[in-house]
Amino acid sequence: MSLRDLGRFRRDLGLTRKRRLIALLKRFPGVFEIVEEGVYSLRFRLTPAAERLYLDELHLKNESEGLAVTKLRKLLMMSQEKRILIEKIAHLKQDLGLPPEFRDTICLRYPQYFRLVQMDRGPGLELTHWDPELAVSAAEVAEEENRAREAEERNLIIDRPLKFNRVKLPHGLKLSRGESRRVARFREMPYISPYADFSHLRSGSDEKEKHACAVVHEILSLTLEKRTLVDHLTHFREEFRFSQSLRGMIIRHPDMFYVSLKGDRDSVFLREAYKNSQLIEKSKLVLLKEKMRALVAVPRFPRRGVPETIQEADGINRAAQMLSEGSDTEDDDEGLSDMEDLITEISGGKSDADYHWGDGWVGENDDSPPDFEDDDDDSSLKEVKVTMKTSASSANGKTHAPVFPDGKPRERW
Repeated sequence: MSLRDLGRFRRDLGLTRKRRLIALLKRFPGVFEIVEEGVYSLRFRLTPAAERLYLDELHLKNESEGLAVTKLRKLLMMSQEKRILIEKIAHLKQDLGLPPEFRDTICLRYPQYFRLVQMDRGPGLELTHWDPELAVSAAEVAEEENRAREAEERNLIIDRPLKFNRVKLPHGLKLSRGESRRVARFREMPYISPYADFSHLRSGSDEKEKHACAVVHEILSLTLEKRTLVDHLTHFREEFRFSQSLRGMIIRHPDMFYVSLKGDRDSVFLREAYKNSQLIEKSKLVLLKEKMRALVAVPRFPRRGVPETIQEADGINRAAQMLSEGSDTEDDDEGLSDMEDLITEISGGKSDADYHWGDGWVGENDDSPPDFEDDDDDSSLKEVKVTMKTSASSANGKTHAPVFPDGKPRERW
């Protein structure tokens, strides 16, 4: 696509401020390539590594359509009226791994499970079939596994001393004695399934909070990265009868949830799904997202003397090697030196470092999980070293005179 055509999508991309699009693309050499076609004609495209990740993501999403249908069914089964507005489900479509147009694809392909209905505030999705086999929460499955493991341990150990009923808190979480008692009493309450009928529960009661925590726990268990924004959960106050202070309720249970203040909006994480700020079980879509993060983290101007590091995600080194060997980043960067000088002259000599990105592209809304622990651990996103050629004239501080492809000099803009 040409840069001129890209300018028409500024509002769709969320770029509210006037900035040079070429500077944005050049900040991510692992994702985009810029080529010059003809005189004063710039086009950009995906790098081979980024294109391969995009195709792999499409393939995985097609394969996981059945899992997406199950997640939608479980979400509707937990609601009070077994129907939810489409626009509310759309807030969770990325977290649940749903396709962008799930209404026109999944909802219409499975009439035995879903039905589109008209609600007071717009179109909604209604459940047509209740499956008791799906009405089992992730917390209940984990509890059954723990009981089976403890029973097996009791059979192996003889004369084992009795255990005290103590609350096992995550490492790094320090609570006062009163808070520990409150957490212990809340855990001793009978478990209320998020799929059970909760119409008789009184608002503000401990039983209703127990049910609300179970619903939040189950929704986070359905997400890909076991986390979501707190604002996304507040949209479902009516469907799940959440209290007005949902964020305060989540904060009152630090043994179950972790609320991160990083970014513009608060995020809530499922503590038991993480260990040392890393997901314990990662789906294939999460692994692809980590590979994409590694490509985004490729610096345009790598620091001198920084050694190349090994990425934790499988295939990251292969993607970085494909980027450095199979793409034309070095040749394009060298061939665009004349065009860069012209653009720099027009912009008043400002470089990419002079622009501060405030539209959520770099640094502001970094969605990497925070560290839940006190111990220092290595970050999962390592810096990938990519060598870039620099011309001799730019190293000496001199600018190139613009020339045509045949070598004839041409006038500056």
